[in-house]
Amino acid sequence: MFKRIVFIVFACMFFFGGAHVSYSQQEDKNILAQPTAQKDKAVNVGNKICPVSGGKVGQGMEAVTYEYQGKIYNFCCAMCIDEFKKDPEKYIKKVEEELQAQAQEKSAK
Repeated sequence: MFKRIVFIVFACMFFFGGAHVSYSQQEDKNILAQPTAQKDKAVNVGNKICPVSGGKVGQGMEAVTYEYQGKIYNFCCAMCIDEFKKDPEKYIKKVEEELQAQAQEKSAK
């Protein structure tokens, strides 16, 4: 009975350990297949107000980000990302307005 249990434990370790290594290698191949410039290309736009809800990012709920066309947008929650995906241009306009207002405040100081 003991030999059977030991055999099952080692068989599971071999099976799951091999699956993990295989998965890691596959994941690494996908990362390496992407051009380096593409990985570094995304830029955080720096919005501090969620374009969907209008709430402050990171206040109340855990802030989340979403990359769209090489830019990273900040949101107050994951549900707002789903709404953003429906009409991104509408919300991007709001982010641009926010960033312009921030720039004007800085230049006024």
